[in-house]
Amino acid sequence: MPHHGTTPQGPAPFSTVILAGSRHGAAEPLARFGQTTHKALLPVGGVPMLERVVSALEAVPGAGKPLVSIEDPSALAFLEGRVTPVQACPTPAESAAVAVRLAGTPCLLTTADHALLQPEWVAGFIAKSRATGADITAAVALRETVTRDVPTTKRTFIRLSDAAFSGCNLFWLANQNALNVIDLWEVLQKDRKHPLRMAQRLGWGTLARALTRTLSVEALENRIEALTGAHARLIMMDDGRAAVDVDKVTDWHLAEKLLATPESRTP
Repeated sequence: MPHHGTTPQGPAPFSTVILAGSRHGAAEPLARFGQTTHKALLPVGGVPMLERVVSALEAVPGAGKPLVSIEDPSALAFLEGRVTPVQACPTPAESAAVAVRLAGTPCLLTTADHALLQPEWVAGFIAKSRATGADITAAVALRETVTRDVPTTKRTFIRLSDAAFSGCNLFWLANQNALNVIDLWEVLQKDRKHPLRMAQRLGWGTLARALTRTLSVEALENRIEALTGAHARLIMMDDGRAAVDVDKVTDWHLAEKLLATPESRTP
């Protein structure tokens, strides 16, 4: 039966993890642009984007203190008492695997560059995720939703036979089965320079259908379950701004513009 996310005392609690790792530290282009020691500390709308994410999560009922994965935990001194630092690993997948296991499930996983994150987006995503009964869910925004709400943005869209969507850097890990998907991500990341090896792991049929755009959303979800034993679902977000992360200077300019409108301001 799906877990509806409430207890007699209120919303069911869950842990939260923020991936704030950066391979290049102060040499990261966005860190240089903002003259900060780390990309996650780049001010967006006058507030470090990591702090924006923390503030958004703090406003979600049931959310636990965020565990923040970062190379230099001392960089989080300004958030003392509000977050739990953990040492980042060389890759995002490894960092996620370590951090989620430390935090425990159920867990919401997001990233430090999600500068526009809104508490209601998170709460809505979790409610939809719990209603599916899935082990793991990922938030995505359909291409038409993104172009409607953020017509000037340039996002990368994954094109399947029945939908084109962009990731929203929000993941719900309902239970320990979800960690199998993180482990698959970790393996694929290690194989990223070996396309044949990746294709063998994913299955040649799945790869062929993806390349010819005959792979459906349901078929993708079923393939993930076949590979990991975890029931996975994609959750469509209602607001296209959820697909905007600050990964480039052009993203920063866009986020600044969007935050200048009242409906985009986080608490």
